[in-house]
Amino acid sequence: MSSPTGGTAPLPLRVDDLSVVYGERRAVDRLTFEVRPGEIYGLLGSNGAGKSSTIKSIVGLVRPAGGTIRVFGLDAVHESLRTKAQIGYVPETSMLYEALTPHEFLEFVASVRRLEPRRSADRVRNLVTAFRLSEEFDEPIASLSNGTRQKVLLVAALLHEPPLLVLDEPMNHLDPRSLRLMKDLLAQYVRNGERGVLFSTHAMEIAEQLCHRVGILDHGVLRGEGTVAGLRERGVEGDASLEEIFLHLTAEDEGVRAALASLERT
Repeated sequence: MSSPTGGTAPLPLRVDDLSVVYGERRAVDRLTFEVRPGEIYGLLGSNGAGKSSTIKSIVGLVRPAGGTIRVFGLDAVHESLRTKAQIGYVPETSMLYEALTPHEFLEFVASVRRLEPRRSADRVRNLVTAFRLSEEFDEPIASLSNGTRQKVLLVAALLHEPPLLVLDEPMNHLDPRSLRLMKDLLAQYVRNGERGVLFSTHAMEIAEQLCHRVGILDHGVLRGEGTVAGLRERGVEGDASLEEIFLHLTAEDEGVRAALASLERT
């Protein structure tokens, strides 16, 4: 997928020299990247690569040890409330009030966002219909499947039509129809050339289909960034897939071969 030019519109997201530290462990190490207007940017990495720590810093759940985060020019640390108003966020793990129904939860989100009641009710109705949540709309969240909970989180993130979507493994647990709907919706979401989407994933096929650019994160360090075509030029032979590029740039391809060889000997 070709990358949008962005024009003169402000950057949805700019991260400079971001570091996140937990005790003596450095989860993110001076990370720099940006999400351009009209762009879907994929942050790729294995488990523990630093993707969720980066995203939690952007949405204000983790305080950075260093660096700056700007959302449409706003400082995410010092202007946190104004920044959060610009973001729709889906966490990696479910953050839902299980005693509520999806109906009650989305009404709560709309009230926190101070959305106009009639407009938000129409928006909820349209999103619930699109994601086929009508049958579960008034059931306790505690009784819902993981896939249905994920759809509730996606609706909540989209409810106020934020100019920046920040999605941590958003495709987890989705059925094929919802997965296709979400991919098409994200492509449509940035089509006006002003909004941006950042999402983390280790599903390389989805990232290759959807992203204008990707950043490959490994142990908190950005090992490569760009379009898939551009990353292929970094020493990967032939028409390599994004999975092959990822394994090469993180030096995991040799590890996979060594693991297979050791298993053959047992």
